[in-house]
Amino acid sequence: YSVMGQYLYRNPGLNPRTKRIISCHECYTIARKKVLDLYGIFSIRGLEAVLELYRLEVYEFAMYQDVDKIITLTPQEREGLLRYAPDLAVDVVPHGVDTEKFAPVSPEEQETSVAFLGNYPHDPNRDAVMHFIQDIWPYLKKALPGIKFYVIGRDPTPDILAAANGDRDIVVTGTVEDVRDYLGKAKVFVAPVRLGKGFRGKILEAMAMAIPVVTTSLGAEGIPAEDVNSIVIANDPKTFFDRVVRLFKDDELYERLSQNSRQLVEKRFSWEKGIDILEQVLEKTVAKD
Repeated sequence: YSVMGQYLYRNPGLNPRTKRIISCHECYTIARKKVLDLYGIFSIRGLEAVLELYRLEVYEFAMYQDVDKIITLTPQEREGLLRYAPDLAVDVVPHGVDTEKFAPVSPEEQETSVAFLGNYPHDPNRDAVMHFIQDIWPYLKKALPGIKFYVIGRDPTPDILAAANGDRDIVVTGTVEDVRDYLGKAKVFVAPVRLGKGFRGKILEAMAMAIPVVTTSLGAEGIPAEDVNSIVIANDPKTFFDRVVRLFKDDELYERLSQNSRQLVEKRFSWEKGIDILEQVLEKTVAKD
């Protein structure tokens, strides 16, 4: 991971012949710029981003320049790195999912519910949940009486807990033994992601379970899915609301997305395919003198 690159960067203890490879799951410089874009320079969070951006960019890209190969999970991440440093050696190795473990769920197990999955100290996940609760959820509750929202995953932040307090239709699970137990309840997976970079493995897990996904263009990066065919893209609260409601009311659309999302994952994102690509990249890198 990039965060572990500090142990490669200018490390005199490494044999000079050792190949150095970093898996860049998220370019932190680009991710922090998204914080600035979303909140603005005159906000507290925007000001924090400005204060750390210069040093972060200098360090992060000096570290990338010091390795033999950088692996990204999406073409968009690769393009972002090359815009900063065109001479970097970057290859894309897509994310994967265990398609046997994350198998299609039976419709009988599903509720009138939506779900999000994440590790909430990671700010893009926290922001996505808060954005959904504040800007989309009140309208969904009116349009779909009895709907539930499952916030799945460890360490929900105080603002998430406070926002869910008093609303018995928001279920904050905390750490769970098996995420499938809660994902399988959801009729739709929601990922209104506005921050961060990289690949959202949670989306692949939902798609593998044949659960239709509504997300943003940012959330869908790295997934070659056609809008309203195998995934649903919505970049503002009104569109997001409309498309979630449509999935609950349009059985034909729901079934198409359910089948196509599973087929896409099987075709493009099985572990076996990802391992094959990774092995090819590693073999080429190691073979270079």
